[in-house]
Amino acid sequence: MIERIDSGIVAGSSPVNDAIKAGNQLWLVAIAEDPVSGEIVAGGIEAQTRRTIENLQMAVNAAGGTLANIVQVQVFLIDSADAKGMNAIYAEYFKQPYPVRATVVVKELLAKGLRVEMLATAVVG
Repeated sequence: MIERIDSGIVAGSSPVNDAIKAGNQLWLVAIAEDPVSGEIVAGGIEAQTRRTIENLQMAVNAAGGTLANIVQVQVFLIDSADAKGMNAIYAEYFKQPYPVRATVVVKELLAKGLRVEMLATAVVG
């Protein structure tokens, strides 16, 4: 059975969910949007990475897990120069054993001003 997880993050107008659970697996997506206003956070890659990971954290918490339950992360950046700043913030939140991760540089992301987006998979109870 597939279950939508209510992360508490304001719902956007797009036909997407930020967390879906099937069995003990959880699929997540997060961007650097303020969870109350839905606006993209101001600041550089560090501020956006922090908000993106905190949004992932809100979603995994809503499903009964923590960031430690995340087994895979896919990071999308619009500039390879942002990797260093993203990695610095990422290391504040994720500890060994780190999730398997792929980082991809893309031409652009859908929301204006967005520098980072993350997809994650978690295993929860």
